[in-house]
Order: sequence, then C-alpha cells, then structure tokens
Amino acid sequence: MATAEECRDALTRLSDNLTGANDDVRGAAALDRSLSCHIKDLDLTFTGRLREGRIEVADSHPGPPRDKAQIRLAMTGDDLVAMVDGELNFAKAWGAGRVRLEAGFRDLLRLRALL
Repeated sequence: MATAEECRDALTRLSDNLTGANDDVRGAAALDRSLSCHIKDLDLTFTGRLREGRIEVADSHPGPPRDKAQIRLAMTGDDLVAMVDGELNFAKAWGAGRVRLEAGFRDLLRLRALL
C-alpha cells in the first residue's frame, strides 16, 4: 500500500508531467480550479488547485474532502502511483470504477484531453 508521502510525490510528478506535456494536454490542464484527491485506502485527502497547467497541493487532512472542490478525484494510493508511473491507464481505471473523477460538465469536456 502506497504511503501518504508516496501519494504526495505522485501528485508532484503528475504536476511536472502536465507542465511538460504537449499543447493539447497543457491546454486542457490550463484551468484554474480547486482540486481534491481522496486517497481511499489511507482515508486521506489532498487539496489544492489546478492552475496554469500545474497541480498545487496546498494541504492534506484525514478523512474525505471537507469542502466540495471543483475537480474531485478519489482512488487508492496504489492506483495513483501506478497511473503516474504509466502502469495504469487513467481512462481504463475510470471506466472500471477504480478512479472517480467528478467535475462540472464543461470541465469534464476540457479534461477529456488528459484521458
């Protein structure tokens, strides 16, 4: 099982990957939205913002998200690490219910380039 530090590191690496991505992906990630990522097996939530193509993790706290972020992710720590390492395809994991992504309809349309 991935640790909280490994999950935070995975979010940092995901942010770095978004920054170095091609124009389509970088454009999709260029939103300015609040973000939460609930790590279900650790019962830990990371909160922050998706801004200018980067994920800025501001805080973490035990339990589910306290506030409703504009973009909400939920998954296990192992799935987060596997996705960032390229071992788990996000779209397949989302379709299988291993990853939950919730956002407004317009944001989902823009984020589809990331899938």
